[in-house]
This record gives sequence, C-alpha cells and structure tokens, in this order.
Amino acid sequence: MSKVQPNERVADVLAQGHRLFGENKVQEAAGKWPAFQEHYPDASVHLIGPLQTNKVKQAVALFDAIHTVDREKLANKLAAEIQSQGKSPELFIQVNTGEEPQKAGVLPADADTFIAACRALDLPITGLMVIPPVNEEPSLHFALLRKIAERNGLTGLSMGMSSDFERAIALGATHIRVGSAIFGERVYA
Repeated sequence: MSKVQPNERVADVLAQGHRLFGENKVQEAAGKWPAFQEHYPDASVHLIGPLQTNKVKQAVALFDAIHTVDREKLANKLAAEIQSQGKSPELFIQVNTGEEPQKAGVLPADADTFIAACRALDLPITGLMVIPPVNEEPSLHFALLRKIAERNGLTGLSMGMSSDFERAIALGATHIRVGSAIFGERVYA
C-alpha cells in the first residue's frame, strides 16, 4: 500500500519492478498515479479505503480494483458509472466480519443477499475483503470470509496486512495489503 508514502518512495519501488499498489483515498491517488502511470503504464492501482458516492466517477476512471463496495447506494452508483464509462475495475465486497459498528462493510448475515443484489446490477464482483478486529485472532475472520466467498462462487480474497499476511495467505488470500513491509513505516504530514 502506497498510501501516505512520499512520492520518492513510490518511485523507488516502481523502479525496482513492483507494479501493484493500494491507495486509501481517491484524492491522494488522483494526485500521484496519473503521472506515475505515464512512466509505468503497467502499474495497477487498487482502492483499499472507503469510497464515497461522490467520488465514484473518479474512482472508476482511476482504479483497476475497488476493494470496499459495502452498501446498496454505492453499488447502484458504481453500476451506473461503469455503464457510462464502459470500463470496470474489479470489485470486492467489504465484509465486516467482526460486526464492529465503527467499521464499514456488510454484516456476514447480509453478505449473500448483498452479493446477489450486486450481481443483479451486473457488477463484476471479483471477491470479498475484510479487515479483522485489532484485538481478535485474524485467522477466524479470514476463514469466515473464505466460507462466504466459497458459497457464493467467488475466488478473490482481499485479506491480510503486514502483521498477519502469512495467516491470510494460508487461508487463501489472493490480495494482501503489506505497505509497511515494503515501504517501512508511514510518514504522516
């Protein structure tokens, strides 16, 4: 994840051959990735942070994948914008496996219904995403996400960060978020 990393660090990682990056905010990505992609057209950028409906047009144009589809209003907006632009990023539904009120994501009990609703909108759902609760064993949440994905015929699993990515991979992760393991600690301005 290249979120809040100085452009020099991102450029260094690009120069070393890395091509898949995650960003947390549409505005931040819009400010740096068009220039980077002029020099590295094969670089892929994924939105791993929350998406506001007023940023959908920009997000569809900018990102190769969006990992945080989490509500009906957003799904409807994405469906309309994908139709309008004639291009679609890969889409992952965020599931709040810990049922934490402060976190975004569809509750596990509602996941099957929401996946079906997204498919009814012809959204190309690639998989599911989770950010486990900080003070709980992440493997339990990774296993739950995998179970929900399997019963819905989804193969993409966006789960695991620098501190737990090995457990996520062991449970089938296809996408991991390992920013600090690549870039070092984030620098907040």
